[in-house]
Amino acid sequence: MPRRILLALAVLLLITLIPNAPARAQTIASFTSERPVVSPLTPALIYVNVQGYTGPAQLLIFDPAGRTAGAFELTLSGGYGAVQVLPRGALGQHWGALFVNGAQVYAGTIYTLDADTTVQTGAPAFDTLYDKVRGFMASDRLSYSLDGAQVAGYRSPDSPLLWLRDHYYQNRAFRYFEQDLRSLPEAFARAQLPDGSLPDFLARPEWGIPAFRTPVEADVEFLYVQLIYETWQTTGDTAWMLGMLPSAQKAIAYTLTSPERWEPYLGLVKRPFTIDTWDFEYGPTTSDPRTGNPAPRHWIDGQTKWGIFHGDNTGLAEALRSLSTMEQQAGLWDSAYSRRALADDIMTRLNALSWNGSFYTHHVKLVPYDVPGVDEATQLSLSNALALNRGVLTVEQGRMIVGEYLRRLQARGRVAFAEWWSIDPPFPPGAFGLNGRLGERPGEYVNGGVMPLVGGELSRGAFRYGYEEYGFDILERYADLISRTGASYLWYYPTGGFAPVNEFLGTDGWGSSAMLGALVEGAAGVEDSGVNFSGATISPRWPAAPRDKVGDAYVVARYASTGGYAAYRWHYAPALKKGGPQSITVEATGSGDGSTLRILLPAAARQVTRVTLNGQTVAPVIETVGLSRYVVIKANGPIVQVQVSF
Repeated sequence: MPRRILLALAVLLLITLIPNAPARAQTIASFTSERPVVSPLTPALIYVNVQGYTGPAQLLIFDPAGRTAGAFELTLSGGYGAVQVLPRGALGQHWGALFVNGAQVYAGTIYTLDADTTVQTGAPAFDTLYDKVRGFMASDRLSYSLDGAQVAGYRSPDSPLLWLRDHYYQNRAFRYFEQDLRSLPEAFARAQLPDGSLPDFLARPEWGIPAFRTPVEADVEFLYVQLIYETWQTTGDTAWMLGMLPSAQKAIAYTLTSPERWEPYLGLVKRPFTIDTWDFEYGPTTSDPRTGNPAPRHWIDGQTKWGIFHGDNTGLAEALRSLSTMEQQAGLWDSAYSRRALADDIMTRLNALSWNGSFYTHHVKLVPYDVPGVDEATQLSLSNALALNRGVLTVEQGRMIVGEYLRRLQARGRVAFAEWWSIDPPFPPGAFGLNGRLGERPGEYVNGGVMPLVGGELSRGAFRYGYEEYGFDILERYADLISRTGASYLWYYPTGGFAPVNEFLGTDGWGSSAMLGALVEGAAGVEDSGVNFSGATISPRWPAAPRDKVGDAYVVARYASTGGYAAYRWHYAPALKKGGPQSITVEATGSGDGSTLRILLPAAARQVTRVTLNGQTVAPVIETVGLSRYVVIKANGPIVQVQVSF
């Protein structure tokens, strides 16, 4: 057995039995960190003392999981020395073992490793976004007592209630700073009806508002399942997930069997003719059958116009795959297989019905009728951007959707300041009667308003499908937008104005969280490919940053409710002379057991000449996405050092 492994085993045994005692009573030795709390991959100085000794020594560091997190050589003179270490591994209390001449002379705690979500590149547009989004969302957090328990969630700035969809979509950001992730899905589970259906929003007892489902909504159940899955992914609480699993299964069963949600002939989810995923139907203002007050059509009756909306079906396909993963964890292998097969079938049927070669047709009518004043075949609706990140598209489809948005951005005569439309082109005035409220006219609200939530999903999708420069461009434009007013709104007029503050607050968590997701998962490229970062996929895309703004980057993505995290340092070394060698170096670590690094090459890079992993040469594996090329390396353990030369 190699000597280093024997040493490590001996140290682990010592730590277990006598973690604070020196191994040899006759040797007086110690070490101490310059900082008791350190950050991942941030150099820390360790002071070492071995009384009366001059010569070489070795310091081994172990993380709370018992893994070697570093081995560092140093030289002592007159009993004293110091060594700079690079903290790695799981968060929590780390241990050290000091060796002199192959013999252990001291072992004990050395420091506590802690981490906060961080993006540091030297480019303010990227470096300040996390704090700004967290500030917006602090105003959107809502907590109150319900059913004898405290429930906490994130509201939309256009409603003082806890809507499932508003909370779910903001999960892209609050996973990094919110501690209470379970109370809201648990509250919805208590509100679930016997048939498996769920309300849109929770009751607000102190206001006398009961839980309620807007009847035209067809997406509530798949959002609920996806929220359970992503809460499990963030917390790593498998026991909690298994307790919620029957409720998730009931929700999906409702969608697949309800005559108001499922079209059996087509094998797809149906809904009334709404604008994308919103909650009011096509037609003039009418009277609410419950109250008699003027209202848009929120209900289902004999006049309802039915059709297939693509976003309901891409969302259901994603939720079925997530449910399959949860059922596998429960040992329900047959059911898990059938869920994934059904997801594939739904996408096959949806593509045959709704895919027009460039994007998904907004609404395919079950009974044809005319909608005057708009060319429906050209309408690009917001759930095309959402579909980019649901894991259900082919690479070709993803690239076509991103390319369509980019084409419209560059089109001559474009009026809108950004291409993040809720729908483009919008419906004519009065097509969706809202009793005079914002949204009846083109360019307002979901009828053609510009929405950061679309821009954030589009940016994240652009990074995913090989349009990295476009992804950065969106992030920069959003940073400029919020810098003008210090606010982020749910929607903007195409000309750049925003709705009156009494209608929509300037703390939009849906759009800002989508933008943060684009930064962390897209630009910085840190994605959780396991549960609680048991595995991470790291795809630093800084070579595509505009005008070579980034040469070094330090990134940490950490779930606040757990110790799950991934971190890296990225450095680009340009050629010293024209045509000379260049390289990208990445140091990575985290709480998980393994990681996959996807190193984006600069566009001008020609041939990869050498790839090393922890000092050892490895064969380069090249992945191509569009015109982008990534060098892919799989690594195990908390110590990952990669260099790609080209």
